[in-house]
Amino acid sequence: MAKFAHDEVVPYQQSEKGKKEQVAEMFNSIAFRYDFLNRFLTAGIDIQWRKKAIRQLKDIHPQLVLDVATGTADVAIMTHQMLKTNKIIGIDISEGMLELGRGKLKKLNLTDHISLQTGDSETIHFPDNHFDAITVSFGVRNFAHLDKGMSEMYRVLRPGGKLVVLEFSRPKQPLFRKMCDFYTNVITPGVGKLFANNKDAYQYLNDSVQAFPEGENFLNIMHEAGFTQTYLKKLSFGICTIYCGSK
Repeated sequence: MAKFAHDEVVPYQQSEKGKKEQVAEMFNSIAFRYDFLNRFLTAGIDIQWRKKAIRQLKDIHPQLVLDVATGTADVAIMTHQMLKTNKIIGIDISEGMLELGRGKLKKLNLTDHISLQTGDSETIHFPDNHFDAITVSFGVRNFAHLDKGMSEMYRVLRPGGKLVVLEFSRPKQPLFRKMCDFYTNVITPGVGKLFANNKDAYQYLNDSVQAFPEGENFLNIMHEAGFTQTYLKKLSFGICTIYCGSK
């Protein structure tokens, strides 16, 4: 099993728990402020990032979609609304996030179209060649074993299906990169402490972004898992990147 630098990045340095358990604990603790802080810290542009990622699936008209690391189901909801899918299944290791997501689905009367369940990328409890499309929004850097998660998603994707990953990245322009590094290393943890009483969670955001194998390196990892026709699209001067691959 390959090891990547971000596999070792964890939210709580002093904890003896593994990354998966720590990430679940972290998201459970900030779930009540997660959506608010996403909008606040990105000035709402994260909504446009998600929409641009979902549009990468328009050409295949998926009807059965898996949303990995679904969180509070933002992408699952947007995907159904934008693509008129028949069924979306969202999985996440944080029950706290899923509970908030289920509340959204009830309010929007979407429980017939979207279901949320506890699960993670390393053990996806569905048969081979099952889903038309798979989405992951700001979740792959939280995988405890990236290559295992990528292989599992490839396994459950049907031939002709498409994977779309949305993830933070680091801008290449030096001055803008320094500004972004200051924001994520200083401002973001401070805001996390103020609003969610959890500085560690938002320091982890910065640390995991810094260590993640972005750009062509991530496309190579997708290739290793079996994905073809891979490509990437940088958003907002490289703050965020869309990665796509087909089976």
